[in-house]
Amino acid sequence: MSHIKRFWLVIGIAIVAILLIGLPQYKAMIVKSRETTLELNLSSIREVIRQYTKDKQSPPRSLQDLVDAGYFRELPIDPITNSNSSWRPVVENTVLTDLHSGATGTSSKGTEYSAW
Repeated sequence: MSHIKRFWLVIGIAIVAILLIGLPQYKAMIVKSRETTLELNLSSIREVIRQYTKDKQSPPRSLQDLVDAGYFRELPIDPITNSNSSWRPVVENTVLTDLHSGATGTSSKGTEYSAW
């Protein structure tokens, strides 16, 4: 086998090895990034619910009330479902008190996304 062929064979094997080792880590980083964004979006929306309640002296009746009142141009996206319409609002006595992710599945922390 010539030196050039051997060189390209070694390069090819190295690339495959890097991909096999790096791909799972890359996927884990993507999941972790989405989960961090989900936590921040949930925190942001929950804070806006509190602020709306303080400003209006009554809680919103829906997530759309937050948009209509100008607190958001549009609701943040749930990065796990990649949608801003999958949020699961918690409504008690006809008022919005909290919300959860509409995503199914288990997080890297071992908890259900729907419990976040």
